[in-house]
Amino acid sequence: MSPRTIQVSPFDLVVFGGTGDLAARKLLPALFQRDRAGQLPEQARIIGVSRKALGDGGYLRFVRQALEAHVKPAELEGAALERFLARVHFCAVDVTGDGGWSELATLLSEDVAQVRTFYFAVSPDLFAPISQRIGRFGLVTPESRVVLEKPLGKDGEGARVVNEAVGRVFGEHQIFRIDHYLGKETVQNLMALRFANRLFEPLWNSTHIDHIQITVAEDLGVGERGGYYDTSGALRDMVQNHILQLLCLTAMEPPDAFEADAVRDEKLKILKALRRIDDHTAEAATVRGQYRKGSVGGQPTQGYLEDLAAEESETETFVAIRAEIANWRWAGVPFYLRTGKRLAARTSEIVVNFRPISHSIFDHTAGRISQNRLIIRLQPDEGMTLEVMIKDPGPGGMRLRRIPLDMSFVETFGVSNPDAYERLLMDVIRGNQTLFMRHDEVAAAWNWIDPILSAWKHTAQRIHPYPAGAWGPSASIALIERDGRTWLEDTE
Repeated sequence: MSPRTIQVSPFDLVVFGGTGDLAARKLLPALFQRDRAGQLPEQARIIGVSRKALGDGGYLRFVRQALEAHVKPAELEGAALERFLARVHFCAVDVTGDGGWSELATLLSEDVAQVRTFYFAVSPDLFAPISQRIGRFGLVTPESRVVLEKPLGKDGEGARVVNEAVGRVFGEHQIFRIDHYLGKETVQNLMALRFANRLFEPLWNSTHIDHIQITVAEDLGVGERGGYYDTSGALRDMVQNHILQLLCLTAMEPPDAFEADAVRDEKLKILKALRRIDDHTAEAATVRGQYRKGSVGGQPTQGYLEDLAAEESETETFVAIRAEIANWRWAGVPFYLRTGKRLAARTSEIVVNFRPISHSIFDHTAGRISQNRLIIRLQPDEGMTLEVMIKDPGPGGMRLRRIPLDMSFVETFGVSNPDAYERLLMDVIRGNQTLFMRHDEVAAAWNWIDPILSAWKHTAQRIHPYPAGAWGPSASIALIERDGRTWLEDTE
C-alpha cells in the first residue's frame, strides 16, 4: 500500500438511491477506487437501498455493470473487483412507508460502534421522510453521519424546511452537505496557494487585483435531466452552490486554522458581505440566457426547447452576474460569475486579473504591457497558470510579450487526481466537515440568490438566446465590457 494512503475506520455506507444515476456514475466508482488504493478496511460494507426488489444478486449485477461502464477496464483486473463486490449488500426499502426498514435495521445491527453513513442520493423531497424513519427505527448512533446532495430546496424557505427536518434526527456535526466542486484538487490548492505562500497573500486585495472571473462552462445540454432542470435553471443549479463556494474560497480571509468551523466561518462572512442584487439592480448586474440550435465541437446540436420537447420555457440555461463584496479587502473589485450549458467548451476556472503596472519605463516599440493573470483550472486539466511579461528572446531590441508559467498537476506529480467524490466520501467517514457546507452557509447563499430570482420574476427580465457552441449571449459580453474588461477567451 502506498505510504500516502491511510485506511479509514471501519464503516457501513448506506446509499439511498443505490440504483440511481449518481450511485452508478460517481459513488460506486469512487468507492471502488478507494478500495483499490487500499483505503477501505476489511470490515467496510456498502449497502445499496432502493424500492426495487433486486436482492443481493441483482444488485451485484448492477454494481458490476456500473463499474464496467465508468472505470477503466485495466483497473478492474485481478482481485480488486471481487474484493469490492464482496463488500456490497442490498436492502429493498420503501422510503416513504415502513416496508423494509426492519430488515435494514437488522442488517446494520451487527456493530453499532463503527461509523455508519447514510448517503441521500435521492430527490430532496425525500430527505425529510427518510430522516424521520431513520430516527423512528433507531438507526442513528453516535458515529452516524448523513450526506445530503444538492439541491437543498429551490429557495431559502425550502432549504430551511429540509435542514430543520434532517436536523431533528441528526446533529449538525453529523450532517455533510456535499458540493463535489470542493473536493477537486485545484480548489483545495487554492487555499494552499494563498495561505502557504508569502508571494500571493500580500497581493490578494483591491490594491493589487483589478477583477476576478469565475467560469463554470459545460458543452453538454440538459440531456435526461431536462425535467428537473426546467424547474431549476442555471442560477439554482450552479450559482447557488458551486460558484458561490468557489467565490468564498477565493475571497475569504485567512482562517485561524485549517479546521472545519474556522474555514466555514470565513466563508460565511463573504456570503453575508455580498452586495444585494434586487429589482433595482438585477437588469444591470445579471444576464439570463437560453441555448438555441448550433454546433458544439463541429457537431450540430438541438436547442433547449427541442431537448425539452416543449414549445416554450422561461428557464435560463446560462447566467452571468457582476457581483461585489462589500468589505475592506474587496471594495471596488468586481467578481464576474458565469455558467451555462451548450457553451463552446467544458471548462471551470478562476481567473485573477491583477492591476496594470503604475508606470512603464519602456517606449511604444516594446509593445503593450498586459496585466498579470493567475488562472486556476478546475477542469478538464487541473492546474494553475501565472501569466507574466518577459522580453522576447533575440537581438532585435526590447520587445515584451506575456508568457504562461504553467503547472499541470498530472504532469507535475505524474498521477491523475482522484475524483472529487473519492476525497469527499473518505472525509465523511473520517468526520472531517471542512469541505462541506454548514446550515448557515446554505441559508446565507439563498439570502443572496432569492432576491435575484424575485427580481427576474417581478421585472420580467428577458432571456437572451445564444447559439449552442458560443460563450453565451452577447449581453454577457456587454456586462463585462461596460467596465472596460473582457472575458478570458476574448483576450487570447
